[in-house]
Amino acid sequence: QVQLVESGGGLVQPGGSLRLSCAASASIFSMYVMGWYRQAPGKQRELVAAITSGGSTVYAGSMKGRFTISRDNARNTVYLQMNDLGPEDTAVYYCNGGRGASLWGPGDSWGQGTQVTVSS
Repeated sequence: QVQLVESGGGLVQPGGSLRLSCAASASIFSMYVMGWYRQAPGKQRELVAAITSGGSTVYAGSMKGRFTISRDNARNTVYLQMNDLGPEDTAVYYCNGGRGASLWGPGDSWGQGTQVTVSS
């Protein structure tokens, strides 16, 4: 499994921005699709965005135009830039990758999660 460590969560006011980072331990990071998922209280975990090793991306509908996923294969890191955040974006955000990951579903490796809270 690829070990994943997220950072960058926190408390932000509505309309604000945050950038999440996810550092991977494995040098084979560049081979995998990487994704960000989130889980709000009482809800199922859902895909936020995913990116292939070549840079193709997919976004959940409500995130299009506000969130940007990117990756730096040389640094084994994937990022999620989140703009115009609203209270509905409050959730624990998880980095995902590894075997089985695709643009439509998760792989077998998960980070520990980072809390994002949008509140005034």
